[in-house]
Amino acid sequence: MASTPERAPSRVSFYTSPGCSLCERARGVLDAVGEPYALVDITGDPELEAAYREWLPVVEIDGKRAFVYYVDEAVYRKKLSQAS
Repeated sequence: MASTPERAPSRVSFYTSPGCSLCERARGVLDAVGEPYALVDITGDPELEAAYREWLPVVEIDGKRAFVYYVDEAVYRKKLSQAS
């Protein structure tokens, strides 16, 4: 039986919640750039709600907050290239 390679964890995390129009816009930018990201729905998790609710959407790169409310595509691409 062949083993499948382990996938490295995503270096981009996208914190969101259903019904968030700013989140949908930010997700469109992330999808357009094409860098894989972990989608994190904060709904119902008290810790995540406390940490992220007032800032949604939040994008973190390598564990550091990179964007809140709005993701500028050019700046996002630059931050990704600097973080690699």
